[in-house]
Amino acid sequence: MVEEFPAGMVWLVGAGPGDPDLLSRKAERLLGRADIIFHDALVGRSILAMAPQAEMVNVGKRAGRHSKDQRTIDRLIVEAALAGRHVLRLKGGDPSIFGRSTEEIAACAEHGVPVRICPGITAASAAAAQGLASLTLRGMARQLTFLTAHARRGEAIEHDWEALGRAKGTLAIYMGRAAAADIARNLIAAGRDPATPVLIAVNVSLPNERLLRGRLDALAFLVRAIGQDDPTLLLIGEAVHCGLAASSGEGIVKEAAGRAAISG
Repeated sequence: MVEEFPAGMVWLVGAGPGDPDLLSRKAERLLGRADIIFHDALVGRSILAMAPQAEMVNVGKRAGRHSKDQRTIDRLIVEAALAGRHVLRLKGGDPSIFGRSTEEIAACAEHGVPVRICPGITAASAAAAQGLASLTLRGMARQLTFLTAHARRGEAIEHDWEALGRAKGTLAIYMGRAAAADIARNLIAAGRDPATPVLIAVNVSLPNERLLRGRLDALAFLVRAIGQDDPTLLLIGEAVHCGLAASSGEGIVKEAAGRAAISG
């Protein structure tokens, strides 16, 4: 039988949205085998505590504050693997969804380092679950689009707003807090109904989670309650409204004329 995690190998592991109970059994097993872990800033202490034997290296990026640039991260991962270590790159959510995994895989391949991916629960799935909402719905939301609102400093967000405005599916927008006003304005200008339901998930699955509900035309107002460092996901679409409007066990989230009550 081939060993799952031999020395000199790199695993890109999804840490999920933050709740350690949402880790896969495979991710937990790999954490127990690693001897060095390069982790994102948003990976919580409760997950890192599952690997007390490993050296921890924070390579996180938050709100434009980067502890390491991507080339440096790539180099550190490769050097650790070539030194014969069991290398684990721990990423929030799923490594393959806005996780910069391609660059790290390419760096490993260039140096002959074997690399594999262990998927994780992405924030959009966790947000829908916590809000008892749906991402897809027969006859109403036949497609789901993952977007990122993050752009390089000084650059505008570039998306096909006309196509997104015509689409009747659900939009899951990562890192959307700062660009919320532009997102709402562009979607409405492209034809999206201003009353389109919105679910905003802040610190999803964590003890300080907050869920906000409202309308697309109130999106800029809603995000004012969110701190700059709070990881935020926007769900936009009719399907979001069709589930039971409930928070994570803390009561019903009430909606009123585009304003939202905060749960949590």
